[in-house]
Amino acid sequence: MKILVTGAAGFIGSAVCRRLIDRGDTVVGLDNINDYYDPALKNGRLAALGIARDDVDWYKAVQSTTDSRFSFIRMNLEDTQAMRMLFANGAFDTVVNLGAQAGVRYSITNPQAYIESNVDGFINVLEGCRHNSVKHLVYASSSSVYGLNGKVPFSEHDGIAHPVSLYAATKKSNELMAHAYSKLYNLPTTGLRFFTVYGPWGRPDMSPFLFIDAILHDRPIKVFNNGDMLRDFTYIDDIVEGVVRIVDVIPQGNPDWDETHPDPATSPAPYRVYNIGNQQPTKLMDYIRCIENAIGREARKDFLPMQPGDVYQTYADSSALGAATGFTPATPLQQGIDRTVAWFKNYYNL
Repeated sequence: MKILVTGAAGFIGSAVCRRLIDRGDTVVGLDNINDYYDPALKNGRLAALGIARDDVDWYKAVQSTTDSRFSFIRMNLEDTQAMRMLFANGAFDTVVNLGAQAGVRYSITNPQAYIESNVDGFINVLEGCRHNSVKHLVYASSSSVYGLNGKVPFSEHDGIAHPVSLYAATKKSNELMAHAYSKLYNLPTTGLRFFTVYGPWGRPDMSPFLFIDAILHDRPIKVFNNGDMLRDFTYIDDIVEGVVRIVDVIPQGNPDWDETHPDPATSPAPYRVYNIGNQQPTKLMDYIRCIENAIGREARKDFLPMQPGDVYQTYADSSALGAATGFTPATPLQQGIDRTVAWFKNYYNL
């Protein structure tokens, strides 16, 4: 297939591009390479895909030097005219939309960036798919949408009416927007709610890299809510496998959908939402111990209160994904952390 992957210089996006290329798809990657975090890391991910930093310029299609099946273009999702032209000329079979402004806490200090990228940008993706016969749109949602939900494990069949950050609200908005387009235009859409993704090439604003960097340089780590939190950490390879498999599972309308008891995860339209998580919530202090074990050094800890926008726990029920694809994430946390620490040391020459 010919597949457009947005967020191609990002942590998940670059890994998905590699996996799609390796299985034989033709991939066009799109990213604006913004400075939310160090662009050098984004350029490094692109370099691993054969895209040299010096060759990248706005609106210029660049061919990979290592694989003829990959090309890259620097563009903002919210640039309506450029996106129209990209879709009109692209003839994409499938779109994997992983481009977004990420980060819960940053959404509190810079909310406008989330509306521009995650809402304005997403409507451009939907319109491009609608008008250009795209067969399937797969897009990133987030476990953050569960917000104040206390019932665990989190199920796609439960309501998500109470997000606690603007980031989460934009991801819920994406799911609502996708459903409207599925119903109005018969556009097959699949949303994937990612649960705390970590691994090599990960984002430096997330706790694995913040903790690894601090411990290796003998700085204290910030432990929020005094360590009383749980997260369903999901290794990058498992996320990529789930994304690639779901690309081939084009949703159909649910013939058993009951409008008097509506299921939020399905619809009479070709619409579906799945959790993609490890189904093994880990206590924050146990997670820190995994990093300490991998590094061979105990962390100095600053215990702090819960931060605005954070939730106490995440815990995925990924059984629906398993039923649809035959795959559920299962990489043990210590194994994934060991690989992440090894990559970090190598990449930063430590």
